Amino acid sequence: MAASDFFSVEVLTLHGLVTYYVLFVIELSKRRVKIVGITPNPDGEFMAKCARNLTDCDDGFLLGKKYMIRDRDTKYTAKFDKLLKDSGTKPIKLPPRSPNLNSYAERYVLSIKSECLNRFVVFGEKMLWEITKEFSAHYHTERNYQGVGNELIELPQAPKEESGGMVKFSRLGGVLNYYERQAA
Repeated sequence: MAASDFFSVEVLTLHGLVTYYVLFVIELSKRRVKIVGITPNPDGEFMAKCARNLTDCDDGFLLGKKYMIRDRDTKYTAKFDKLLKDSGTKPIKLPPRSPNLNSYAERYVLSIKSECLNRFVVFGEKMLWEITKEFSAHYHTERNYQGVGNELIELPQAPKEESGGMVKFSRLGGVLNYYERQAA
C-alpha cells in the first residue's frame, strides 16, 4: 500500500516568488519515499506524466502495490486515477477533512520542511530538485526512523565497523548531519 500527497514550497525566481508543488508517494510498510514531480502548475498533463512514471512496468514505484491512498485534492485528475487503475493500483480517496488518515505522508511533509526546506531560500526549480534529492538520500540511508524500529529505511551494503571513533558527515552545507564509525 502507498500514499500520495502534495506539499508546497515558495521559490524565488526571476519573476518573483512562485509557489511550487511537490508530488510524492510513500510506501507505507517501509516508509520509502519517491519524489514524483515538481511544478508550479500541476495540470492534467503533469499529473498524467507522474502517473505513467509511477506505474512504469520496469521500475515504477507502484509496482506490486494494490492500493494508493490520497486526499481529495483537485490536482488529482480522472486520467491520473485511470492510469493507476489500468496498472492494477486502485486509488482510494480519503474522506473530506481527514488529515489523520494520511498521517505517514503528513509526517514526511513535516520532516522535509522542518529539517530541511525551512532553512533555505530556494532559488529556482533546479535548486528545489537538488535539495529534495539530497534530503531523500539522507532520509533513506542516514536518518534513523522510529516507525521502523529506529533503523535506517535502506540498510548499507557493507556491515558497519564496531571499533573506531565516530565521524560526522554532512549534506547541504551542514543542514543535514549524520554520524558513522570510522574504520579501525
